Amino acid sequence: MTTITNRFVAAERALRTAAPHQLLDAVRRVLTDQYAADSVELFLADYGLTVLQPVSELPHTLQPVSVHNSPAGRAFGAQEPYVEIPSGGHLVRAHLPVTVRGDRLGVLTVTLPDAEQAEASLGELAEIAQVLGHEVYVAERDTDVYLQARRRDRLTLAAEMQWQLLPGRSCTRPEYELGAQLEPAYAIFGDNFDWSASADRLSLYVTNGMGEGIEASLLTNLAINALRNARRAGLSVDDQAALADQAVYAHYRGRCYLSVLMLDFDLATGRVRAVDAGSPQMLRLRRGAVERVPFDAQLPLGMFEETDYVIQEFRVEPGDRLVFVSDGVYDVASPGGEAYGDVALARAIQSTRLLPAAEVPRAILRELTGHRGESTPDDDALVVCLDWRGR
Repeated sequence: MTTITNRFVAAERALRTAAPHQLLDAVRRVLTDQYAADSVELFLADYGLTVLQPVSELPHTLQPVSVHNSPAGRAFGAQEPYVEIPSGGHLVRAHLPVTVRGDRLGVLTVTLPDAEQAEASLGELAEIAQVLGHEVYVAERDTDVYLQARRRDRLTLAAEMQWQLLPGRSCTRPEYELGAQLEPAYAIFGDNFDWSASADRLSLYVTNGMGEGIEASLLTNLAINALRNARRAGLSVDDQAALADQAVYAHYRGRCYLSVLMLDFDLATGRVRAVDAGSPQMLRLRRGAVERVPFDAQLPLGMFEETDYVIQEFRVEPGDRLVFVSDGVYDVASPGGEAYGDVALARAIQSTRLLPAAEVPRAILRELTGHRGESTPDDDALVVCLDWRGR
């Protein structure tokens, strides 16, 4: 037991003391020395959640691997270690999820001498992968290495601004699971989401800014930061909306505005206080039935000066799945001109009901792509999924 503890402590210390850009080198050294690893590779999920991109020095020598049909992708999707035994050799590969509080970053792949070594070390290696995830999260403040590795293609400037604004793409707590995704991932404009949790509450915002490119991104950045500023001052969601409305109007004088659906969840009771200021929609899967939850529509943020906002209330029950979508989802037309709409959305929500919340947005967006056909999207598409467990 002491040997096991010492090995893990050595790995943890190596990661915590490594330079931000040298985390992979640090974990390679310690896993080679302490666990007899033959090779160690880190793969991070790309912005589109389609491939796992290798983290390596330029020029890149490793190829990306698929999220959907590869051993590493299996570990990423299931969020469980997966041991691969390649044919014709004694070496085995352990694929370990790299995740931080439910935010799925990627996979650490460790090649070991034999299956017995892999089985004996799998639990420790999985914990080391989690420590690595936390260090990558912190290191992104000080280095671009990991953000660059996530790029399958070049991001537009607007997309760069939007991704930097997000809290993450998934989150897990005992009371709920959250997952979200934006498309087109490398060229998004104004759609966005934000969340924040405390001991008692979860705040969730789904936004849809008007316009395209940099202008849409600037509008969303202003509105999200105004909402955060009001939230961090301890204000209720209606007052948050009012102050953000004033900030957007003061800058744009009604020329540009932003739609937002704001929800404040009481983690103990499931009571939700909501402000619906625009176009994002919410659908609920409860006991096998999908229905759209209507709200009293209020004016988008920044459309007019000093708009007052009114709170509506409802409750979520353990087992509920809430799916939030922007107009870039339900308004998308097929080649024949048919809008995606509530019927197709309900069908997509039913077909993904067995998936974890973190995988639902990407799955729905894949179905949306099939509905749209080969045409290029002319608007952002945002999907957020919340699975409510309650206390």
